[in-house]
Amino acid sequence: MKPTVNPTVEQLVERSNRLGADPKNTNYAGGNTSAKGTETDPVTGEDVELLWVKGSGGDLGTLTPGGLAVLRLDRMRALVDVYPGVDREDEMVAAFDYCLHGKGGAAPSIDTAMHGLVDAAHVDHLHPDSGIAIATSADGEELTRTIFGDQVVWVPWRRPGFQLGLDIAEIKEKNPQARGCILGGHGITAWGDTSEEAEANSLWLIDTAAAYIAEHTRAEPFGPALEGYAALPEAERRAKAAALAPTIRGIASADRPMVGHFTDAGVVLEFLGHAEHPRLGELGTSCPDHFLRTKVKPLVLDLPASASVEESIARLQELAVSYREDYQGYYDRNATPDSPAIRGKDPLIVLVPGVGMFSFGKDKQTARVAGEFYVNAINVMRGAEGLSSYAPIDESEKFRIEYWALEEAKLQRMPKPKPLATRVALVTGAASGIGLATAKKLASEGACVVIADLSLEKARAAAAEIGSADVAVGVQVDVSDGAAVEAALEATVLAFGGVDLVVNNAGLSLSRSLLETTEQDWDLQHDVMAKGSFLVAKAAAKAMIEQGMGGDIVYISSKNSIFAGPNNVAYGAAKADQAHQVRLLAAELGEHGIKVNGVNPDGVVQGSGIFASGWGANRAAVYGVEEQDLGKFYAQRTILKREVLPDNIANAVFVLCTDQLSHTTGLHIPVDAGVAAAFLR
Repeated sequence: MKPTVNPTVEQLVERSNRLGADPKNTNYAGGNTSAKGTETDPVTGEDVELLWVKGSGGDLGTLTPGGLAVLRLDRMRALVDVYPGVDREDEMVAAFDYCLHGKGGAAPSIDTAMHGLVDAAHVDHLHPDSGIAIATSADGEELTRTIFGDQVVWVPWRRPGFQLGLDIAEIKEKNPQARGCILGGHGITAWGDTSEEAEANSLWLIDTAAAYIAEHTRAEPFGPALEGYAALPEAERRAKAAALAPTIRGIASADRPMVGHFTDAGVVLEFLGHAEHPRLGELGTSCPDHFLRTKVKPLVLDLPASASVEESIARLQELAVSYREDYQGYYDRNATPDSPAIRGKDPLIVLVPGVGMFSFGKDKQTARVAGEFYVNAINVMRGAEGLSSYAPIDESEKFRIEYWALEEAKLQRMPKPKPLATRVALVTGAASGIGLATAKKLASEGACVVIADLSLEKARAAAAEIGSADVAVGVQVDVSDGAAVEAALEATVLAFGGVDLVVNNAGLSLSRSLLETTEQDWDLQHDVMAKGSFLVAKAAAKAMIEQGMGGDIVYISSKNSIFAGPNNVAYGAAKADQAHQVRLLAAELGEHGIKVNGVNPDGVVQGSGIFASGWGANRAAVYGVEEQDLGKFYAQRTILKREVLPDNIANAVFVLCTDQLSHTTGLHIPVDAGVAAAFLR
């Protein structure tokens, strides 16, 4: 039987989902909502007053009852009597654990006090662009009075925590007519006696601020247009973005590997095309949710859109050194003896005029959301500059939050990353068989995966089977076509920032004797497997070298690269070509930290596109068995008497790309259940 959900909780979740579904109301995982109500205490049988509030790290748009922290309201409010003051503010978060009801649900966030202490049944704390634009304006307090009268009260900047909760509770008590408040440098809070009233007040505050900004903003809030900084034509800017992406990813990954995201959204291009963007970029973001995701400020390329790729790369590398020095200075100026160690000096946001924005994170979702947050910041700057001037919170306050002990504790609680976390994999021929099994394995171990296949429809279907676009994307490629391979690499670096791991798996085979093999047969198989692997490896190696992060190239060769079997001269020769490419490239690319290895399968019948396309029938005829029994036949001729499956090949690829084989290159791993004639010598 499905457990009964408290009506108050049901209303809260529904309100939260509605508010969180619209980006004008709040950013991803930003803000929190709450409701107060009663439930029966299973110990006493009496009604007990409870506070349900969105837990730490949750997202309003996808909030469920399990994402709520549940606290005893009497115990939470009793903390007022033991509050030791702002100097020991952090202790109060630990104290919330002693207020939990039952198993308590999610972990309480730092904003719990705001919700529990305010004398209103329903409270919303949100980060709308329009509200933060007022909150970060130099004359935000005056604007709040002008726009809202006595319906909204200005609250000067205070770091989130128990004291802020006390401040807002006092404001609510002294201003009974108020519907909410603007939190200086931060966001908004609104309340109501019912869930409907709280939501209406939140939306009224957000929409009223947005309408005022739209009506009263100056014509060019970012200043006049900068000559030469306008957006490049779409095809040109995306080509330039792809050319710059590996270098930029390398810059963002100097301290630790990062996954990237690229956007050329109009709001970004407009910002970078106007005169005030260098000044505003240097001021950085203000809302804590923003700079925790984006760092305090971006790296901005100070060249016009017309600058060449080579000029841009050279300047970006110079700016990266300056950025790291500047961030070290920021840390040194503000750190105290008990501050957490510096977490990394690399930018998370890189802005390129005329091209767009590159954002970075520990995975694709984090990178994408970081970019979304900086778009929020641009919108905030536009609103503040349009009415007044943008005045974010002080650097010292940003540091206090970025290097907050509570934030550090949250980071330490994060689960250990998977072995291939932050790695971007491109797998060719990946819509079926060995390629699909390999792509699934790599994704399951933390990699972002690009499914490349001759059929775009099948590639996209395979990617969707693996996960969302934050995990896998499908692209079309004919590996024998150099231009198509370059396009696939461009799509890869634009999707995930770069490439670290390439699996040359695309292949086909025609089982024919020497005299039956035509010139076209020979060319086709060599074009796809020998030439195709060369083209993919070349394009990928270029990107890997530009990144400076090493990498892996794995060739799915074959037992037939060593074993001379009957009626497969074109296939066997092409596979032998692939096998020697492994050795040649391992010797050449090692100085760049790029490992090149191979896997030699045999008899992989299940799910195989090659076997399904006629090769299986031909091989079965050669060996005098039924086609459906070919896998069993291959198994019986092996030493281990085991059928080789696509997952066995995928496991070998995975192992080659982990730290466990960090010192191995130029190796071929047989995955054939033991074929003595194919033993490597």
